[in-house]
Amino acid sequence: MLLFSVMALLALTTSSCVTYKHVRYLQDMPTDGLPITENLEATVAPYDELRIYVMSNTGKDDELLKPFNAMSNMAEIGGNAGRYLGYLVDADGFIQFPVLGRLHIGGLTRLQVQDTIAAHLERNGYIKNPLVIARFLNFRVYMLTSSGGKVLNITNERCTFLEALAMAGGMDWYTRRDRIGVMREVEGKRVVHYLDPRSTAIFDDDFFVLQQNDIIFTEERSWKFFTNNLSTVLSLISALTSAVTVYTLVRSFIVKP
Repeated sequence: MLLFSVMALLALTTSSCVTYKHVRYLQDMPTDGLPITENLEATVAPYDELRIYVMSNTGKDDELLKPFNAMSNMAEIGGNAGRYLGYLVDADGFIQFPVLGRLHIGGLTRLQVQDTIAAHLERNGYIKNPLVIARFLNFRVYMLTSSGGKVLNITNERCTFLEALAMAGGMDWYTRRDRIGVMREVEGKRVVHYLDPRSTAIFDDDFFVLQQNDIIFTEERSWKFFTNNLSTVLSLISALTSAVTVYTLVRSFIVKP
């Protein structure tokens, strides 16, 4: 019985050793809040797909606008019927835009893409006072945990690390908060960076604002298997203790010659 009691106490202690300090988000958040130091926007990366539509503020250039909107008016057929085709950014950050040719938009925000194309159109005399609308078509973030994977489709073209965790349903009790990895392609290399959502330091981290195709992955505490199978462990300990007790009782009735 002593062995059983010791093991039960050990199991109980192990299962309850996670405290709010291990799992609570933004523990050092001041009551008066933190200032927002920058505008959080995603930037264009290689293999992004954008829909770009050109209009005129004068409303008198419908025929002139058609060449620039040929791609935006084309939709895929088959399994992706109804999905508009977009401009695919190549590995060097360029797109092939009608009339204007090859344009570099890699590293620009969506608003900067709009301003850049509008400036080219007006500077070259194609459209007077143009209005350019750009939208991401493939903004996705991926979440990998021990319970499976999830694709997060971002509809507002902006996603922070905390927003992605919330969209994925949060993290369970056993997920390590101090080692949540974000894998990203940076200058032709796959880089892994770790974030800790328990600290407000993440707001100043370059990986806090997620980019398209970022992969978030988590690690679990080493004793999760033991705590998840606590009832089985206790049952085995109980059976072993009972067997030892029975064996001891049987031996006590044996009269030695």
